[in-house]
Amino acid sequence: MNRLIVSPSPHVHSGDSVKKNMYGVIIALLPALAASLWFFGLGALIVTLTSVVACVLFEFLIQKYILKQPASIGDGSAAVTGLLLAFNLPTNIPLGIILIGSAVAIGIGKMSFGGLGQNPFNPALVGRVFLLISFPVQMTSWPLPLASRASYLDATTGATPLSVMKEGLATGRPFSEVMGDVPSYLDLFLGVMGGSAGEIAGVALVIGLIYMLWTKIITWHIPVAVVGAVAAFTGVLHLIDPAAYASPLFHVLTGGVLLGAIFMATDYSSSPMSVKGMLVYGVGIGVITVLIRTYGSYPEGISFAILIMNMFTPLIDKYIKPKRFGEVIKSKA
Repeated sequence: MNRLIVSPSPHVHSGDSVKKNMYGVIIALLPALAASLWFFGLGALIVTLTSVVACVLFEFLIQKYILKQPASIGDGSAAVTGLLLAFNLPTNIPLGIILIGSAVAIGIGKMSFGGLGQNPFNPALVGRVFLLISFPVQMTSWPLPLASRASYLDATTGATPLSVMKEGLATGRPFSEVMGDVPSYLDLFLGVMGGSAGEIAGVALVIGLIYMLWTKIITWHIPVAVVGAVAAFTGVLHLIDPAAYASPLFHVLTGGVLLGAIFMATDYSSSPMSVKGMLVYGVGIGVITVLIRTYGSYPEGISFAILIMNMFTPLIDKYIKPKRFGEVIKSKA
């Protein structure tokens, strides 16, 4: 007897899968990884390998011995978390702190909520913020590029451009004068500045963005909304008082704006689903980032901004919904 089986849509498979997208993100991160290895050398290699291996190992152990689930480390999501966590760390940070951050990122940020696709917060940022609060000295000791390639724990350290700018403006020095103490805009874009392993080279991050847009791993809405909001907000402040506030280009090229906008804010499970929701979410991240940078005690704010907007994602999805196909519009007549 022939049976007619009817299944819900979609009926045509696009070919996408979690594994394909995760490994696509890893490919997109390779230019930034290459830049970090060039500028920081041994330290970047040790921090990245430790973070990736630790995240994969912790996910395997939690699934096997605590949750009693089949291991899913082959889908690449744990490796992505490890890479992103490493990209948010100084390249001279001790191994023990990396292991703690990896355990928090995977154990608390991801697996405690049920694993991949169920985490409301970006796991790598959960680990990063936990380490920043718990180990503020180690998390704000930044190796200088090129000068630290052959060393790890004994790397030459210095302040980031954001820290130099914030301290300089706080003392009443004009922006144009403080810019003389930081690298040029070109150097900032190429990565010749102090900072975490993955945030320094804007050109490498943009290459990764182009790849993910081309392969349709992400859409442009969140990255453009985040960067656009940062540029617009800081642009208004700079126009009001050019001496007291840094330029929009400086804010976009320094810190983790590009890394956060391209790779962290676009996390599937912690970002909105609709186009309008993505734009609202991205603008919120940009505005909060500038508020923290300008008026808060931290020179950087992108990590906190993304986690804060992660909390609002369910509300955004609830109140900003795409039009339903086949929806009946009732006439008022």
